[in-house]
Amino acid sequence: MKLFYTVVGMLVVLFIITFSLTNTTPVQLEYYNIINFEVPSYLLIFISFGVGLIFAGFLDIVERLRLARKVSKLNKRIKVLEKNHKETEVLPPVQEGPSTTYT
Repeated sequence: MKLFYTVVGMLVVLFIITFSLTNTTPVQLEYYNIINFEVPSYLLIFISFGVGLIFAGFLDIVERLRLARKVSKLNKRIKVLEKNHKETEVLPPVQEGPSTTYT
């Protein structure tokens, strides 16, 4: 399995290198004459991809925290319900007296 991950990693690095080398055309970025500069097109794509990864990671962290709180609340509810169940559990009556055995 380690070999598989190594091969996949090498293919991804090879893709990134070849993509960067073939997309070197400069792109003009302009925003209301406040921002005005040129960057290679591959850099613009990689930056956009990186920002997307960071944003998705942030959303994942928020979702995990929400789910952890929900699990905690549900575990507390389980403990309360188990406690109530033990308190209301009716034990079967115990019969005292001689035991009958059949032979």
